[in-house]
Amino acid sequence: MARCDFFDLEKHFAFYGAYHSNPVNVIVHMLFVWPIVFATLLILYFTPAPVPEIDVRVLGQELVLVLNVGFLLTVLYSVFYVCLDPKAGCLASLVCFGCWIGSSFVGSRLGFSLAWKVVLVAQVVCWTGQFIGHGVFEKRAPALLDNLVQACVMAPYFVLLEALQLCGYEPYPGFHERVQARVEADILEWKEKKLKLLQ
Repeated sequence: MARCDFFDLEKHFAFYGAYHSNPVNVIVHMLFVWPIVFATLLILYFTPAPVPEIDVRVLGQELVLVLNVGFLLTVLYSVFYVCLDPKAGCLASLVCFGCWIGSSFVGSRLGFSLAWKVVLVAQVVCWTGQFIGHGVFEKRAPALLDNLVQACVMAPYFVLLEALQLCGYEPYPGFHERVQARVEADILEWKEKKLKLLQ
């Protein structure tokens, strides 16, 4: 049963949605979540690799791919996303590998001494933007304060799924209606708890 819950897309998306119901906050996350992934993979480019580097040429440019921690995380995230929903998961996997390849290209050009500064600025700007989105627009603490792993692992997938939802995509018929009902119930429960604490 725990395994089924682990791959329960509806449950995960409802949890995420309850913390991201304000349209401005949703847009903020769409803008900042994937750059966090890219920046994380950029700094992980400099972690040691158990196998030799792979040198390839793309559009006449040399690209050094390192099969290290960043690559392993990319594979794990991609497999998990495909298990949640094959169609949207395949697109998310392509974006993950695009980030890994792009960060490898940037990392090989910048070198560690400059890359860590770029990563630091990107992380500070992106995380600050998200906290502002929650504090100013959502008026609810971020999901990562309640479930750090769920928030960090699922956020990239869910902002992509939200973008697909705007185009009319649904993993299966009735998915969005069922998720919305769970989101509304969760928000109502949170508001009631908040009201009790104020009394």
